[in-house]
Amino acid sequence: MKLGAAIVGSVKADLEAEVRRIERAVPVGVKEAGSGLKGELRKQVVGAGLGTRLARTWRDRHYPNRGHDAASLIWSKAPQIIRTFDEGTTIRSKDGFWLAIPTPSAPKRGVGGKRINPSNFPEHRFGPLRFVYRQRGPSLLVVDAVRVNAGTGRVGRRAKGGAYTKTGRMKAGMATVVMFILVPQVKMPKRLDVKRAAERWAGRLPELVDRHMRGE
Repeated sequence: MKLGAAIVGSVKADLEAEVRRIERAVPVGVKEAGSGLKGELRKQVVGAGLGTRLARTWRDRHYPNRGHDAASLIWSKAPQIIRTFDEGTTIRSKDGFWLAIPTPSAPKRGVGGKRINPSNFPEHRFGPLRFVYRQRGPSLLVVDAVRVNAGTGRVGRRAKGGAYTKTGRMKAGMATVVMFILVPQVKMPKRLDVKRAAERWAGRLPELVDRHMRGE
């Protein structure tokens, strides 16, 4: 009886020690997997040419929950943008007409400091937008009689006074400039693969936990 009790007691102690090792290793392994996933997703964004600013929107938070299920939460502070490039979304106008894509000639910001669009275009500076319909190719929104630097191509203010000669030609240094390209929709290419990255790090979790159980 005493021998049997000693054997049972030894097995119980070994099992309890094993449980403690697991409880210590699981939170560390889960945190490492979560941090690894965040790092890979940030690299995906940069590698897709979407910039470090968007990459840094990936964040992580870890919940050790010792004695229970550990967890790591990885999320983006710009979920709509990430989803667009993860799914390859087709973007259409909310009004059902045109999407206005600004050209490099258009100012970056409109009236009020918001991102440029036809509704906040600074007409007081460049003049009114004029719609140009084209049967082949996208239609356009242009401004007329604005000054253009011949060397840099930079667009200046709209010319005051007469912009045309008596023969109807636009004066030197002035031009019609395309500010927006109008398209019915835009198909955003799939540049990210969030699901594959998540599956990869989930698959590595047992290996990471086992490594920390061995004290590596």
